[in-house]
Amino acid sequence: MKGTQNSEKVIWDHMRSSSSIPIPAPCRVLPKLMVWLLLVTSVTSLIYTVKFVCSSPRLCEENLLNTHKKHISSSSPISSEIPISSTDLNQNQTPPLGLKHIVFGIAASESLWEKRKNYIKLWWRPEEMRGIVWLDKPVNTDSDEGLPPLMISADTSRFNYTNQQGNRSAIRISRIVSEALKLGMKDVRWFVMGDDDTVFVADNLVRVLSKYDHNQFYYIGTSSESHLQNIYFSYGMAYGGGGFAISYPLAKELAKMQDRCIQSYPELYGSDDRMQACMAELGVPLTKEVGFHQLDVYGSLFGLLAAHPVTPLVSMHHLDVVEPIFPNVNRVEALRRLTVPMKLDSAGLMQQSICYDKENSWTVSVSWGYAVQIIRGILSAREMELPSRTFLNWYKNADYTAFAFNTRPVSLNQCQNPFVYYLSNAIYNSRTNQTASEYVRHRVAQPECTWKMADPSDIDRVEVYKRPDIHLWDKSPRRNCCRILSPNKEGSMIIEVQ
Repeated sequence: MKGTQNSEKVIWDHMRSSSSIPIPAPCRVLPKLMVWLLLVTSVTSLIYTVKFVCSSPRLCEENLLNTHKKHISSSSPISSEIPISSTDLNQNQTPPLGLKHIVFGIAASESLWEKRKNYIKLWWRPEEMRGIVWLDKPVNTDSDEGLPPLMISADTSRFNYTNQQGNRSAIRISRIVSEALKLGMKDVRWFVMGDDDTVFVADNLVRVLSKYDHNQFYYIGTSSESHLQNIYFSYGMAYGGGGFAISYPLAKELAKMQDRCIQSYPELYGSDDRMQACMAELGVPLTKEVGFHQLDVYGSLFGLLAAHPVTPLVSMHHLDVVEPIFPNVNRVEALRRLTVPMKLDSAGLMQQSICYDKENSWTVSVSWGYAVQIIRGILSAREMELPSRTFLNWYKNADYTAFAFNTRPVSLNQCQNPFVYYLSNAIYNSRTNQTASEYVRHRVAQPECTWKMADPSDIDRVEVYKRPDIHLWDKSPRRNCCRILSPNKEGSMIIEVQ
């Protein structure tokens, strides 16, 4: 019994002694490691979160800006915006493009000068414009004729010309821009080429060129109305008769290499394809503006001009080839009549508007400053905006598929032949800020119509009222609208164009 008690005591003492053994150091450190691990993980997560938020520069900039603004507002009342003086703004602004920034180069010949100089007189403004008429031989002229200065082109006999169908005068004409550049005129932004039978609408030319940065390389013009012409020459070529524009920096580059370029293309036909070849060498494509008109057509321009595209009318060419744009007058007199609305509202010149007389079931088309058509029936705008084929292709044996644009046939239905009213006069009313233009019926034999509907032949004249809008082309292109105010009042129709 006593032995048993002693053994139990030994065991008990052993257990007590074993329970009093000190805990090793690693077991005490474990909770601290867990705390540090959690702390490091939290800090790392915070850093990555901030980095992710700041991955958007805009967010960081806004946060920094807001912080900066708070700091400034708390420390001082100074504005956070950097003040810019009006003097600094004025120094950085380029004055708007004007006629004084354009130099015209007009290609002419001694043999046709007496006749064609009359076209130049129609649009040239001696006090506002700069330019040179470049001739092959001297001509007699009076200083008070209101024409540009005349100069003789440099000798080009050193250049080869091998085209059997053309004329080597194409070489001298192709060098007009380079020769004009050498004159050293100041403050030039654009060089504009045209022929002596080209008529420019100068203010619309300014409107078109104002869209482009004159400090860049630009070659601006348009192709021919004839698809075959564009195939034989190039759709990427600006036709010289319709006119084209070259920016000043591009003219400088052209002058450096043009003579060498011309020598490389002796087989080309004209001046404009030589110019396009040099543009190709410089890597500059044609920028198309369809308001330039080469007018490679024959016959009457009525269909083209009565459905002019929605763009400023810039130029017309081949005026010796086509019929006068107004009947019963010669070509120069017809164009002189067109200058009346041109001066009143050049931006709106030839712009088409389409409206309907629902009571009489008539379609009315106004080509402002040129003509009005009244047609029996309701024709869609999609049809009316297509030029009717009153003209022939430059290649007379070609049919309508040889035009480079969509056309519509002249109606074979005698009841849908248009009643045409041509411009007779136009004035401006400063009190109402409106133009009033009058169009008088062109009387030709009209076949009898069996349709049981109102007859437009009762209308002898059309009055059109329109408010000029010098900012028309600063907006997106859109055809003008019109409405009929008085369908038939004492033999006249009154229309408002908006």
